Amino acid sequence: MIDPRPIVYVIGLVVAFLGATMLLPMLVDLYYGSADWAVFLSSAVISLVVGGSMALATANTAGHGLTIQQTFLLTTLIWIALPLFGALPFLLGEIEARPVDAFFEAMSGVTTTGSTVFTGLDDLPEGLLLWRSMLQWFGGIGIIVVAMVFLPELRVGGMQVFRSEAFDTMGKVLPRAVEIAGQITWIYLGLTLANMLAYIAVGMTPFDAVNHAFTTISTGGFSTHDASFGAFQGAAEYVAALFMILGSLPFVRYIQIVQGTARPIFTDPQVRGYLTVILSVTMAMTLFRLVFNGDHFEHGFREGIFNVTSIISGTGYASVDYQLWGTFPVVTFFFLGLVGGCAGSTACSVKIFRYQLLFASVKAQIRAIHSPHGVFTPRYAGRAVGEDVLSSVMAFFVMFVVSLGVLSVLLSLTGLDTVTAVSGAATALANVGPGLGGTIGPAGNFATLNDTAKWLLAAAMLVGRLEVLSVFVLFTRRFWTD
Repeated sequence: MIDPRPIVYVIGLVVAFLGATMLLPMLVDLYYGSADWAVFLSSAVISLVVGGSMALATANTAGHGLTIQQTFLLTTLIWIALPLFGALPFLLGEIEARPVDAFFEAMSGVTTTGSTVFTGLDDLPEGLLLWRSMLQWFGGIGIIVVAMVFLPELRVGGMQVFRSEAFDTMGKVLPRAVEIAGQITWIYLGLTLANMLAYIAVGMTPFDAVNHAFTTISTGGFSTHDASFGAFQGAAEYVAALFMILGSLPFVRYIQIVQGTARPIFTDPQVRGYLTVILSVTMAMTLFRLVFNGDHFEHGFREGIFNVTSIISGTGYASVDYQLWGTFPVVTFFFLGLVGGCAGSTACSVKIFRYQLLFASVKAQIRAIHSPHGVFTPRYAGRAVGEDVLSSVMAFFVMFVVSLGVLSVLLSLTGLDTVTAVSGAATALANVGPGLGGTIGPAGNFATLNDTAKWLLAAAMLVGRLEVLSVFVLFTRRFWTD
């Protein structure tokens, strides 16, 4: 029997913390003279009371180690509790969102997906815009902790290959998570501040700079404008591309840099692979724009590197409707969204290291076919890769593809056309943001989708953000009986 008290205690603390942070957009609304300040005060009180009560009722379990079952359950339930309470300002505020829309927007924020059902962003109260950005910022730092502490120990999707780098934690998950979170927080804050100052330096208003710094470093993609990043042409796109890349690199490497060791970030195979993909696709996209769209080099390169980085990192900003560029860019961006950034970062999707492990395994199999008597072991970062890691990676790929297929069919059954259903399923599972087509493409949003489709997509965002397997394991009988 799983003891729920340590889980309730942590969730209570997280919800109470979330409630306390609602006072910041409340102050922003007071500054701008918006009546929505009272909504944030009410939401904060509700969250603080509920979360505080949960934590106080189970305080006797504070500091206890978590079992594997408790850790799996905690990881998923936190990502459900946060959007539930994070949706309160959307429900109660000026926008008066329906429950499905409020939950969709909050889930999209916390999972850093960036898909939105809200329109008229330019006219929304400043506090509400800031809250959307804050949800993504919290989700970004939260997923880094999960990816560095929990998933390697839980052996999810091949993440155990980073176990030695994520420290020894099992049996003392909570204390170690707090220590690692402290290190990450300072680095995350530093990158966010640098990003904000860079945005101001290239002409953004301080309010826009703060919001977009939150959603850039978290690779979330929410904007304060309906035009998304189309409202900031020029140097701001280069700044965004740089910090989207920084947000999607492994944060364990930043910790090592702070500790005086910079070499690992230059030798990390996933960092090298990730940057190589970005540069290669950007140059291919730039060349395509020059030849087929008659663009000039600087503009083609800028739009290329911005949109390539936005999609592969899972940020989901859109500076232009790249569907107008032609078939090649559209197909490229669709598959690029299924690649993702580095493990242990804010980036979403499959992650580059899994493809590297897959290719290493295929290479070893091909060599074994050519030399049947030889012994060929897949290697990653100079180390032999165990069968448990490869099996975990293969299981992830299988479940991701199956989930993508099932979700596409379910979305089609709700009445969506094929392009919207398939691209919607892909962008939700990969936590990218924009889909394809006239409805949910880079020039549209998810507001007009039916309610069933929105609930399905919100669930898919959760599954994709938590690496698929860590959610599906909760639906197995053995999980509850062991």
